[in-house]
Amino acid sequence: MATDKVDLKTLHRDLYAPPRGRFVEVDVPPLTYLAIDGAGDPNTAPAYAESVTALFSLSYAVKFASKRAGRDYVVGPLEGLWTADDPGTFFRREKDAWRWTLLILQPDWVDEDLVAAATETVRAKKDAPAALDGVRRATITEGRSVQTLHVGPYDDEGPVLAELHDVYLPEHGLTFAGAHHEIYLSDVRRTDPVKLRTVLRQPVRPL
Repeated sequence: MATDKVDLKTLHRDLYAPPRGRFVEVDVPPLTYLAIDGAGDPNTAPAYAESVTALFSLSYAVKFASKRAGRDYVVGPLEGLWTADDPGTFFRREKDAWRWTLLILQPDWVDEDLVAAATETVRAKKDAPAALDGVRRATITEGRSVQTLHVGPYDDEGPVLAELHDVYLPEHGLTFAGAHHEIYLSDVRRTDPVKLRTVLRQPVRPL
């Protein structure tokens, strides 16, 4: 018999509902995701759109397999880890220099066997995503992190990130300890850009 549907954003509310307009610290535990890597401008690089398609296709296949086994849950929002040789490219929005790992959070009961079986299910479809083989299961430990909620277009994140990098972190004796992390709470296809809600997170450590 199916159990109640689990919403992972509710289970980890402190990680998915930060305040707007100020930075807060959180302790992020080890979390397991489906993940896929790439590089380039997310607005123009074909690999980005192909990776998003593959990631969601497999995430829903895993969800439906889990539901058939009696454990249902809500597929989480798209997330991204972003890196670059020069962190300043983020607030300057120099997107061609960015590298990314796209993520979708998974329940702790989703194991390698379930993901492998779901992958074969998706691969067998006539319209299987070209990037499917790039998707993997990954556990990420971010630990101590600083985050905030940004509301508005993605390209308006620059001043927020500049404040984080140049003001908040130095004032609190902190520095980078991992990739810049974004969580896209809004569906970009259906949401006015001025209403887009994005969690901006930065793992940190003492200087």
